[in-house]
Amino acid sequence: MTSLDAVSIAILLGAVLVMAGILSSLLALRFGAPLLLVFLVIGMLAGDSGPGHIEFQDVRTTYLVGSVALALILFDGGLRTRFQSIRTVLAPSMVLATVGVLMTAFITAPVAKYALDLGWTEAMLVGAVIASTDAAAVFLLVHAQGLRLRPRVGATLEAESGSNDPFAVFLTLMLVELISVGHGSVGHFVFELVREAVLGTLFGIVGGRLVVIGLNKVALPQGLHAPFVTTAALVIFGMAQIAHGSGFLAVYLAGLIVGNRPTRAHNSVVTFLDAATWLAQIVMFVLLGLLVSPQRLLDSLLPAIAVALVLMLVARPVAVFLCLRPFRFNWREKAFIAWTGLRGAVAIFLASIPMLVGLSNAYLYFDVAFVVVIISLLAQGWTLGVAARKLHVALPRTDRGPRRIELDLPGQLEQQLVGYAIRSKSLYFRRGLIPSWSKPTLVIRNQQILSPGEAEPIAPGDYLYLLAPPEKAESLDRFFVDMPPSAAPDPHLLGDFMVSAEHTLDEVAGIYGVKLGEGEDKLTLADYFDIHLDNAPKEGSTVALDTIVLVARSISGGRVNVVGLRLPEDEEEPPVLTRKQQMRRKLADVWSSVAGV
Repeated sequence: MTSLDAVSIAILLGAVLVMAGILSSLLALRFGAPLLLVFLVIGMLAGDSGPGHIEFQDVRTTYLVGSVALALILFDGGLRTRFQSIRTVLAPSMVLATVGVLMTAFITAPVAKYALDLGWTEAMLVGAVIASTDAAAVFLLVHAQGLRLRPRVGATLEAESGSNDPFAVFLTLMLVELISVGHGSVGHFVFELVREAVLGTLFGIVGGRLVVIGLNKVALPQGLHAPFVTTAALVIFGMAQIAHGSGFLAVYLAGLIVGNRPTRAHNSVVTFLDAATWLAQIVMFVLLGLLVSPQRLLDSLLPAIAVALVLMLVARPVAVFLCLRPFRFNWREKAFIAWTGLRGAVAIFLASIPMLVGLSNAYLYFDVAFVVVIISLLAQGWTLGVAARKLHVALPRTDRGPRRIELDLPGQLEQQLVGYAIRSKSLYFRRGLIPSWSKPTLVIRNQQILSPGEAEPIAPGDYLYLLAPPEKAESLDRFFVDMPPSAAPDPHLLGDFMVSAEHTLDEVAGIYGVKLGEGEDKLTLADYFDIHLDNAPKEGSTVALDTIVLVARSISGGRVNVVGLRLPEDEEEPPVLTRKQQMRRKLADVWSSVAGV
């Protein structure tokens, strides 16, 4: 009975710790505190050196939980990443994720060697452990501080932080093997790198396609789609690791493929994985906190602080500026990307590998990584918003988007039901606008279900449900959020190939002789963009109007403000691509055909 009571007590304490982590997230989000730091502190307080007095030294369990958590986090990151948003920054992101990690480790190693009195290989291991950025930490803090980053900067950070973990894991494992065995060769290092990359890519692409086929072809009972995808991600990870490929690269690519293909129950899968990754992160962070000994940390505190400062102020900036030099990033964007290289649970997880294999100085690597993470989260985490605004990479904040309800329709993948509450200041209520690819289907009013015709006129407080393609559902948000005030352009622009977007199509047709569709004469040019664009308009967005092309020249309040007219005789021949540009386009086409995105 005593052993049974011990199990019950362990379950109770574990559940209490996880519950404390979940509840603490509310406080952390409110004050912008890094959640990772909160979870680590909870683990430390519960440990044998804290008031909790829980003795925990099971490194093997910590590594197992960390591997599962990191695999789920990377799969979830790939699942949420739109390939169209990162394809333009794929090259700089991959350079940062590989060459950048290696350069960061090399620059940090000399400081670690002399500050911690280590050999060169051991110092390089310290650099490798703390070289990669943490995707969960970066985007959790961006979300907590309400930042909207410039698309190119945000996409680069997203792709880099999601893809640099596999290379950091590989580099750490190679250095651990080198220290354990005592010798190695460059040829062996290159062979292992190529093998892990090739096998990881193969398992990721094939596994991702098989998951898509399984979701769409197998008639699973309701509610089992999300657990199926989650366990499939872990199967892909395990098989790739057993085959000596990079399991972390495999699950990230698998998530990228699944997230960019039409599948059943996509919304329930994303929601389930969101909860699963949250739980995995909390458990991993608390376990890592339990392994920390505050007394032991004091012995290496000052050298670890020196390593952290060099990493943040020298190694990461130098690596970023050199790696992004061939690409068209200005110095402000480079500086922000350098400062946003937050270290998180990945660094502490990698530091547990030397402890697992029993290397000498194993606890030193762990303690240094822990101090680096704490300093990174405190210094970089709390100043992220200030840095974004000072460096002008943060876009103006907009109102929180409307609450969107998405319902999958069994038997088909092309359409889903998307529901919104009608607001009195929304674009839909004020102008009656809706994209051409969506179709109002039903209205809920006072707990009654009505057809759109029966519900006319739509009133604030009603719930409108529309049919829309799943990949475009998010683009409907702009029609149901409160319209911000927009500045009116010069009304005398009409006639000089630059047109106020408040002019109607009828006015444009009267001057340029274009043919309009039925009921389009009263639409403004801004309305026409809203109806015919798949996403929110941006400067340079184009739509065809009979024989002319309308070009968005200015955006104000989320809508087109000034429109340029491209007449038929103004059309230019497509630009001649350089050999480098042709090669990039061919590589993108090959990836799209292989991955199915």
